[in-house]
Amino acid sequence: MRRAKRVDHLTREELDGFFIHLDADCLDDGLMPAVDFRVPGGLLWNELVTALRVALASGKAAGLEITIYNPRLDEDGSAGRGLADALVAALGTAAP
Repeated sequence: MRRAKRVDHLTREELDGFFIHLDADCLDDGLMPAVDFRVPGGLLWNELVTALRVALASGKAAGLEITIYNPRLDEDGSAGRGLADALVAALGTAAP
């Protein structure tokens, strides 16, 4: 019920649109060490993909920005690849 209410909020008629701001530090600390503020218990990759897909499926997303990822803190590049893979999974089917 709670999830449906949030989706309804994104799709309500009086909403012209919204902008998606994604800070990489919302991701779980084990997945995303390449941020200045690490969060244990943050989102997993599949949860990020689902949240973005739901937001995009509303048809009202006007833009997206990704911030906070710090490549200097990503020694082997795996966090950046994970983020890129999640974005491709979420956005790949949303393109017109």
